[in-house]
Amino acid sequence: MLNPDVRRVLDGTAFAHLATVLPDGSPHTVPVWIGTHGDRIAFLTGPDSRKARNLRRDPRVAISLTSPDNPYEPVLVRGRVVEWLDGDAGWAVVDEIAVKYTGRPYARDQERVAALIEPDRQKVGL
Repeated sequence: MLNPDVRRVLDGTAFAHLATVLPDGSPHTVPVWIGTHGDRIAFLTGPDSRKARNLRRDPRVAISLTSPDNPYEPVLVRGRVVEWLDGDAGWAVVDEIAVKYTGRPYARDQERVAALIEPDRQKVGL
């Protein structure tokens, strides 16, 4: 279950930094648009992106973000990708996240999927 304070920031327009594990064991971090889908954390990506390839091999993630309202209070989450949504179900989540950030659905000129993260640890503040 998502902590209500974590959900509040995830449901806003903060940019998150998503860390995955490269094949050689080193970290790979990228900024992502992020949101929630039920009690899971959702983000979008290309199905063949570096982060998607990393997560299909090793589903563990770490996420950090700060609310634009309080950039000195970090939100930290660790968990794992437990589901990939593609097709109409994936586009529904992708569009929900895109509308939140841009005010319009995501362009259909590139293939996109949604990854759903089950949080294991959540923390607000240091």
